[in-house]
Amino acid sequence: MARRLKPVGLEFIESAPVRLVFAREVSAPPQAVFRALAEDVTAWPEWFSAVTLARPTDDGAGREVRLRGGTRMRETILAADPDEVYTYRVDETNAPGIRALVEEWRLTPSGTGGTRLQWTFAADGVAAFRVGLRLGRAGLGRAFRDAVAALDRRIAANSRDSRAS
Repeated sequence: MARRLKPVGLEFIESAPVRLVFAREVSAPPQAVFRALAEDVTAWPEWFSAVTLARPTDDGAGREVRLRGGTRMRETILAADPDEVYTYRVDETNAPGIRALVEEWRLTPSGTGGTRLQWTFAADGVAAFRVGLRLGRAGLGRAFRDAVAALDRRIAANSRDSRAS
């Protein structure tokens, strides 16, 4: 059964008890990265291997996401700026121990035509959850790096396909 989480806002990104921040540069421009993150939601499983289902809800104001292992989440989009950021809050989940969770994808032009993509995983939960997140930092970092590399390849392939048409 899904549990409701605390309805935190954007300020939680800076104030969360656990903040894990990962960054990577990709060759795709920010607008293409934003489209993949915020507009092509159903394609997330194609580039983020932990995601098995992602679909928009509430006319695009929310998302439903399922992860490998059976975790389910209902989310609310908190910020969606094509030039800068895509942020969402988890409102309901079946994962134990979580009290609040916000994820932010910050996009910054790299100066070489690409994008510096920073993912902040801001969370609160019971002590065991917080410790587990900190211990799992390396795994989350690896998942982020793999996902971002796959996303960059996917955007490049889609760009080549659209030019060839």
